[in-house]
Parts: sequence; structure tokens; C-alpha cells
Amino acid sequence: MASKFTELAIDCADPHGLARFWCSVLGYEVREVYEGEGFITIGSPLVPEGRERRGPVPPTLTFARVPEGKAVKNRIHLDISPTDREQGDEVRRLLGLGARHADVGQDEGSDWVVLVDPEGNEFCVLADRHP
Repeated sequence: MASKFTELAIDCADPHGLARFWCSVLGYEVREVYEGEGFITIGSPLVPEGRERRGPVPPTLTFARVPEGKAVKNRIHLDISPTDREQGDEVRRLLGLGARHADVGQDEGSDWVVLVDPEGNEFCVLADRHP
């Protein structure tokens, strides 16, 4: 049997702020808050049982407070695909939530748009990949 991808951990300065941003982006909800330990977990409201469910599940995101800031381009990033609007409309929505455009060396004609979240973590908005 293989493992399944259940969680992505993201270091940050403001777990609450980043959790709010990504909840808005993905339609997720806060699952667990560990104030004393400085981290928050968010996940899909459609699959509350998460890792206990057999088969694929939408991964949860965990935001952990760390003292150091982001210094270089991420080695791993999220790609998201709009499900109910066109790419341009989704990019405008995300910019309104606090995302910013980023140049990571992508070509002018790329079919993805590179943005950064409020703490500078890169992610891509894809045009034609619909789950």
C-alpha cells in the first residue's frame, strides 16, 4: 500500500492571517487552533474525516509560526485551478484577498499566473486544468 498526501505544512509569521487568506482561496474552514504552539490547521468542509478516510482526500494546510522570514523562492508551491470562473476572474478575486503578482522567470505566454500570498509564498493559478 502507498501513502496518501494529507497535509501541507507552511511556516509563517502570522498563522491566523495566512489561514484566513487560504480559507478564502480554497473554500476551506479552520479545523484546529493551537494558540500556545502557534499553529492552525485548515481543511475542506466537504471531507471532515480527512486522514481517516480511505482513498484520496483534499489535503489540509497547517500554518506554523516561525521567527524567521521567507528569504528565497519556495522549493515547493501550490497550483490552484478555478472551478467556477475563468482564470482572469479568479486572479482578480485573489488579488482582492491580498495576493500579489510575482515574477519567478515565467514566460510571457504561460498559461498560469504566478501570485504570492500575503507572506510572499508563491502559488500558481492554472488556466485549463479543472479537477
